[in-house]
Amino acid sequence: MNTPNVEAVKLDELNCWRIRHGQAELLVAQQGAQILSYQLAGQPPLIWLNDEAVFKTGKSIRAGVPVCWPWFGNLARNPLSVQAMRVSHEPATAHGLVRAMDWELGGIEAEGESLNVEFLLPYPEGGLPGWPHQVDLKLNIRLDEQLHIRLTSHNRGAENVTISQALHSYFAVSDVRSVHVEGLDGLDYIETLDDWKTVTQSGDLRFAGETDRIYLDTPAKLSIVDPAWERRIELTSTGSRSAVIWNPWIDRAAAFSDMANDGWQRMLCIETANVMGDVVSLAPGASHTLGVSIDSKPL
Repeated sequence: MNTPNVEAVKLDELNCWRIRHGQAELLVAQQGAQILSYQLAGQPPLIWLNDEAVFKTGKSIRAGVPVCWPWFGNLARNPLSVQAMRVSHEPATAHGLVRAMDWELGGIEAEGESLNVEFLLPYPEGGLPGWPHQVDLKLNIRLDEQLHIRLTSHNRGAENVTISQALHSYFAVSDVRSVHVEGLDGLDYIETLDDWKTVTQSGDLRFAGETDRIYLDTPAKLSIVDPAWERRIELTSTGSRSAVIWNPWIDRAAAFSDMANDGWQRMLCIETANVMGDVVSLAPGASHTLGVSIDSKPL
């Protein structure tokens, strides 16, 4: 059995852990229970650690795998059932409430050849700010030949709760202009950059400009094909029928203070999600797990 190598590190203001297990190296922050990078020995990174990311208390980190919960994106663009869960007159933050909160490290344990890392969201009295619902949240990260991420919501309250959510994964690519995504042909998607129109995908997805699409009724498996790095990143999702694909391209990236002007070339977000008609309704006592497994295979 491999003994994990766990090192506590500080990135500016944030407490993090660097975990080495077998061929894998994982960097994860306590804030947001956020994976910051993931890499296999001798290979380019799989999860993108943004060179210009800002590691400040209470500021969301533009890198890795942010957890978007209990709503995704702009709350006003969510179904009314998700909007109704919030009770506040203050403006709603994008991507929910938990990615800038400190989570508790539940444990790091070897189990055979795999390693499990568990985070729990400490629950404030009366619920989250403006969101007074009793839902326990747990993030499990498992390292074996792949990276497995599982986000479990458990409704321990007495009322139904509806959420949207995403594992907002930033994948490292050689150059987004030369990669393509397989598994989307024939799917409907919402083109958020063109008045949220519904369009049907034809063939593989390639990138030639800013991209921000919500794919509907997605299959369990999607792949990023990266010829320059001679690899295919395979994503296998569970508990999800929607995916968000995003790249800011030139102008949007230039407007971000926490991304290099050419940073957009080196990343592609494929977000395993429950959004639009795929939102999750939790009855009292019910649980739901949103997950993705990430594998790298040679072309």
